[in-house]
Amino acid sequence: MNQDQVAPVADPGSRNLRTRIIAALVLAPAAIAVAWSGGPLWIGLVTLASVGLYVEWLMIVGTAQERRTAAAGITALVVSGLCLGFGHSGYSLVVLVIGAAAVGAASQRLRLWSVAGFCYAAAAEFASAQVRLDGDYGFTALMLVLLVVWVTDIGGYFAGRGIGGPKLWPRVSPKKTWAGAVGGLVASLVVAVGFSAFGFGEMMPLLLLGAVLSVVSQSGDLFESAVKRRFGVKDSSQIIPGHGGLLDRLDGFVAAIVLAALFGFLRGDADGIGHALMVW
Repeated sequence: MNQDQVAPVADPGSRNLRTRIIAALVLAPAAIAVAWSGGPLWIGLVTLASVGLYVEWLMIVGTAQERRTAAAGITALVVSGLCLGFGHSGYSLVVLVIGAAAVGAASQRLRLWSVAGFCYAAAAEFASAQVRLDGDYGFTALMLVLLVVWVTDIGGYFAGRGIGGPKLWPRVSPKKTWAGAVGGLVASLVVAVGFSAFGFGEMMPLLLLGAVLSVVSQSGDLFESAVKRRFGVKDSSQIIPGHGGLLDRLDGFVAAIVLAALFGFLRGDADGIGHALMVW
């Protein structure tokens, strides 16, 4: 090669985008398949994910080395998952309350942050299980939440990069823009229209629900970014190529699924959350 010639260098942003797409193409179908199967397989996945969320949270705040704190939370999440798997939601809640107290008692420093991390993971576990529990509408409701979160992220990414403009909250997340936030919101409305077009619910309620879930999902993303910035951490881990850690990937979903479960419970009951979300 001539000394004046320079070998082309791939754009790091393009490489990262390809990695993100490949990871998504592998993980998304797997998550959908497990969600469709429901039952113990879904409970097992959300329990495993909740344990990962809790461990990553402890890593961010700097208390992961406290073995008793980690063990107390992990044990409670696993036992709670077993209760959910056997259909005992009430026992699961009791275990999670005891787990929060145990984490607080075991913590030697930053006790409130450790307990907050456990509550975050516990809420994700319990809400994800309860939404899918509805035999008639659980899968449909869960897919609505998943797709809204996913397209909000995708729409926000491409709108933010393609349009740019004013930053949404530069002190917390320097790359996020108002254009990205609106792009994500519009994408969520498209999902809501699609569900209605295929007969899965009435148009206006689904549009409103999709919009609220999109905003909440983006707020969950900002919340996790604020926690990481508070402790000077860029990524919660590197477990998912191109996406960072479980917290980085699931922050929006956690916020959206918790809100969906709470709203469905208030509108219906514990066994009909999916019905309350989809039927108006």
